[in-house]
Amino acid sequence: MILSFVEHAGGSPDEASLEALTLARELATATDASLEAVAFGAEAAALGESLGAYGVETVHRVADERLDTYAPEAWAESIAQLVDDLDPEAVVAPGTDRGQEVLAHVGAKRDLPMAANCLDVEPSDVYELSRQRWGGSLVEHARLDADTKLLTAAAHEFSPETASEAAETSVQPFEPALDESAFRVSVDRVEESDETGVSLGEARVVVGGGRGVGGGEDYDKLETLAGSLGGTVGASRAAVNEGWRPHDDQIGQTGTKISPDLYVACGISGAVQHMVGCKGADNILAINTDPEAAIMQKADYAVVGDLHEVVPELNDALDD
Repeated sequence: MILSFVEHAGGSPDEASLEALTLARELATATDASLEAVAFGAEAAALGESLGAYGVETVHRVADERLDTYAPEAWAESIAQLVDDLDPEAVVAPGTDRGQEVLAHVGAKRDLPMAANCLDVEPSDVYELSRQRWGGSLVEHARLDADTKLLTAAAHEFSPETASEAAETSVQPFEPALDESAFRVSVDRVEESDETGVSLGEARVVVGGGRGVGGGEDYDKLETLAGSLGGTVGASRAAVNEGWRPHDDQIGQTGTKISPDLYVACGISGAVQHMVGCKGADNILAINTDPEAAIMQKADYAVVGDLHEVVPELNDALDD
């Protein structure tokens, strides 16, 4: 059996979890194993139908109201106890901050190795796999050997795909035995962002601005372009460090990783840390005065020119 950890909001699985489920189903099919899932929170009871479309036969809803909010050690101990009961061949988690943290705790608690940010997995007695290292700038080929293999799916590397035939999914409560020490770290409140519109991580079009924009007041033309294309605005770390944009807008290794259909990079040099964040884009259009800038070499399309001249021309063309 392959067990997949599912994150959700209000009983709706998030995109990264569906990516991980797609990898988990591939492993289940290759090993002729069943596919099951584990989720937290009272609203996880509503996951049955949506996960059934991805081939999940059983959803194990962790039934403890103390776990309705995130507590990394307690969540990990719950999954570890479920692993003890089910003895799965592998546990697959999404390559999110939460997925990585929880599975790392599971590995530490049960002395199991974990392979993070997997790109490809060949299951056998010992899993042969490739995974991202150093923020995606290096691909490592490795072997994962354990009674229960722990791995996470690299973000934006697996396209969510439903199963050829939906499963009839049952939702089963699981009650872990937890003491209060497992709740030393937990989320006590969630504050909604003041930002409106399409979120950076989900936008199909992103217009990014870097140091070449020149100042916070000059992002208005990027906002106009993003609005015309139905997208949102992002920024490089340099622009965020200058105080021109909030950290929520930062694209990169220490910011948000994006996977839009189109990324328009304006005045961005293309440092490795930034490219880690945007390499999931289907198409990159770079606008820069320096034809030798790193991002110009990696872009699908490049315009050598001043963004302050090029972007307004684009806006005028889109208005026509």
